Amino acid sequence: MKSGSSGYLRRSRISCFAILAVLVLGSSAEAQQPEPVSPAQQSGNLPAVPVAQAAASASGASANPSKTGDSITPESIKEQSDAAPVTKLGLGDLIEVSVYNVPELATKARVSNSGDIYLPLIDYVHVEGLTTEEAQAVIEKRLTDGGFVRNPHVTIFVDDASSQGITILGEVAKPGIYPNVGDHKLYEVVSQAGGFSQSASRKIAIIRRNLADPIRINLPRNLADDMTGNVEIMAGDTISVPRAPIIYVVGDVSRPTGLLVDNGSMSVLQALALAGGTNHTAKLSAARIIHKDPTGALTETKVQIKKMLEAKAPDVTLQADDILFIPVSGAKVAASKTVETAITMGTAIGIYTIRP
Repeated sequence: MKSGSSGYLRRSRISCFAILAVLVLGSSAEAQQPEPVSPAQQSGNLPAVPVAQAAASASGASANPSKTGDSITPESIKEQSDAAPVTKLGLGDLIEVSVYNVPELATKARVSNSGDIYLPLIDYVHVEGLTTEEAQAVIEKRLTDGGFVRNPHVTIFVDDASSQGITILGEVAKPGIYPNVGDHKLYEVVSQAGGFSQSASRKIAIIRRNLADPIRINLPRNLADDMTGNVEIMAGDTISVPRAPIIYVVGDVSRPTGLLVDNGSMSVLQALALAGGTNHTAKLSAARIIHKDPTGALTETKVQIKKMLEAKAPDVTLQADDILFIPVSGAKVAASKTVETAITMGTAIGIYTIRP
């Protein structure tokens, strides 16, 4: 019996060792089995990457895009921040201020010329030049420091951003205030205002806040000829487009004309040539230049056009808003009525886009 029992025990021990060996070898083989690879990796084009590692990489890439191939560099972040200009509160803006769970403190206020708004309990608050988030923080601090509201949450909504508009005045088709949506260039603003009028000067001025003197720009007649004048326009800028200086040629000429001379000067003979010359009935010896002095008084100066044409007298340079009047020969016009007649004829003509 002992020999039988000992044999049985030996066989049992051998079986247990065999089962343990199979289990150990199986787990080792499973641990060493490679992860499945993609078809592209099987073809040898890409190195094999374990699926678990690839999944971890993918999840890490989505959680941290700065580690992907299209990394977000500090330069790209700066470009994005520069591309989205920060809007700040300015003079004339109408804003709504509300405090969460305290409807009694809700109010509308317009930013005064001093940059302040008046709010219940906390009096005047200076908000000019602040973003809405900064202004909210200032108001929350004032409410907290004064003990009026515990842990206040302030919200500001801009009803009318008057300070962010761009004003264009003068000789354009539609002068007015245009909202500052995104970045603006000068030519774009002029286009929004319907373009320059026929009598517009190209010597414009840009009045900018915090600058003592206007920015003056001389634009070409054809804006496409020179883009250097297409400057950036900022929120709150005022663009002034003055009327160009005009010289009127009226009377017995082929084409009574108003000539724009903002880009140069003009002489009597040049003005006559641009007006088509005199008619054969013109009395050249009685030609006059009517000039308005700074006080508004009108003066007459006789010009010898016939001698100018014969080079016996120097050509005379005309000034802005001068009227060159050529009377009709034999007309009985009293000398005292010359100015009135010239002005009457001058107001009836059109302004031509003929320029020196």
